[in-house]
Amino acid sequence: MVISATSFTSHSKIPNYLSGYKHWCCQHTKRWSTGAASSPSSAVPGIDLKSLEGAIAKKDSQSVKEALDQLSEVGWAKSWSSQPYASRRMTSLRELTTLGIKNAENLAIPSVRNDAAFLFTVVGTTGFLGVLAGQLPGDWGFFVPYLIGSISLIVLAVGSTSPGLLQAAIGGFSSFFPDYKERIARHEAAHFLVAYLLGLPILNYSLDIGKEHVNLIDEKLEKLIYSGQLDAKELDKLAVVAMAGLAAEGLKYDKVVGQSADLFTLQRFINRSKPQLSKEQQQNLTRWAVLFAGSLIKNNKATHEALMEAMLKNATVVECIEAIEKAA
Repeated sequence: MVISATSFTSHSKIPNYLSGYKHWCCQHTKRWSTGAASSPSSAVPGIDLKSLEGAIAKKDSQSVKEALDQLSEVGWAKSWSSQPYASRRMTSLRELTTLGIKNAENLAIPSVRNDAAFLFTVVGTTGFLGVLAGQLPGDWGFFVPYLIGSISLIVLAVGSTSPGLLQAAIGGFSSFFPDYKERIARHEAAHFLVAYLLGLPILNYSLDIGKEHVNLIDEKLEKLIYSGQLDAKELDKLAVVAMAGLAAEGLKYDKVVGQSADLFTLQRFINRSKPQLSKEQQQNLTRWAVLFAGSLIKNNKATHEALMEAMLKNATVVECIEAIEKAA
């Protein structure tokens, strides 16, 4: 999840807010066209979405809000900003489990599934090829295995000096997992839907490998983030949006894969808030945000699924909003 044009990208270690303190995305430059082959407004007679399309194209957050507010007033954008504010409260792991979150105590522990599978494949493949190369005649049977074996060392060296390159390779390799596309769509659709329900306008999104994100636009929030003046109400709202992807995965899968960037984003929000939160308060905020986001997703399951389907078809932002409103 990204707020405005700011990219929150990190491979730092981040505290585990859900089960003690252990270890703790990438911005995509591609912008989805706001012009659809068949105008979304044609689906609802008398409703003109051109002002919304234009506002999104101009990246004007205030105009996007005004357009959606007007559409809400005429009875079309019924889901827009429909979720009333609810302040945080003390939240336990048992509540997350009761909601349906699987392995709630491990939600914030970064998954190593993709990393381990990639490294195991590299080491296993090079080892197997090295054994076969050892059967070559003469000096070839001596030098070739060493050359093949050095591939694993090169991969480790690249990971140490340029972790971004290794992460890109792992991201590409992850696409071979059968649940990859569905998992990414579920995660990003949750950010999109929860932001929409809370009244935060969306600029664009991406499901591309290694560049998954939902880009929100809100000039007021952006200024508060940069100035470090987020109050409790705004922090709560951003925390819920940040944890939406993690919550969506937790409701579906035994292990969450895409939580690291979201937790880093949440930590950035916390660091930019006033007053500063203690470690215990940060832990509770994270649990509450997962619970609140998970509740929204569970209560709007059909809408979430419809949005996922639209995003998997590379729908424009306006088409995604139309999918939300049709399914609501």
